[in-house]
Amino acid sequence: MTSFLFDGDNTAPITILLAHGAGASMDSPSMTATAKALATAGFQVARFEFHYMAARRYGHRKPPPRAETVNPEYIKAIADLRARGVTGPLIIGGKSMGGRVASMVADEMFAKGEIVGLVCLGYPFHPPDKPEQLRTKHLAGLKTPTLIFQGTRDEFGTPEEVAGYGLSDSIEVVWLEDGDHDLKPRKSISGFSAGDHLKTLAETVRDWMAQPSTSSS
Repeated sequence: MTSFLFDGDNTAPITILLAHGAGASMDSPSMTATAKALATAGFQVARFEFHYMAARRYGHRKPPPRAETVNPEYIKAIADLRARGVTGPLIIGGKSMGGRVASMVADEMFAKGEIVGLVCLGYPFHPPDKPEQLRTKHLAGLKTPTLIFQGTRDEFGTPEEVAGYGLSDSIEVVWLEDGDHDLKPRKSISGFSAGDHLKTLAETVRDWMAQPSTSSS
């Protein structure tokens, strides 16, 4: 059974399931701050870890696997969350690699009525300094309603690069000014704090789910 960390009220009308990035756990400061911001906006948030990351808690230093190899783990996490009694609308997503994995299983889960949307936080469009190694092929035909939150300083995909990717019309990219891969801005330069961007993120997801085109999916 998948282990979860929960934030927010378990009677919340919508639950968001989040997976971590390649190098940081589900209880990293970035993941924790994001989960709490979404909970404040009225969601129940569940976080989980892929097996390789969970193993690190017991001293087994496993490198991140290829993202597609953990797709079954994400699908199992959805099933295990339902087995725990979470029956309402579900959004899936995650930070960096976690969001990428979620995006690869999203259409299967959306077609089955298991999820209503996808939220990616700092999508790794390509490895840093390797813009030719794109991870976008499946995003061209994605049918699941999707929000991607990306910092304008994110070295995994800049506004100029992403504008040329030909993403599905189901995807909306929300750019957070001066944000890095963790969506954190330099306040002295941008005038925004990390808290400002997380508040924007959470409120954007809330407003997005209130739209008839999304809430009726």
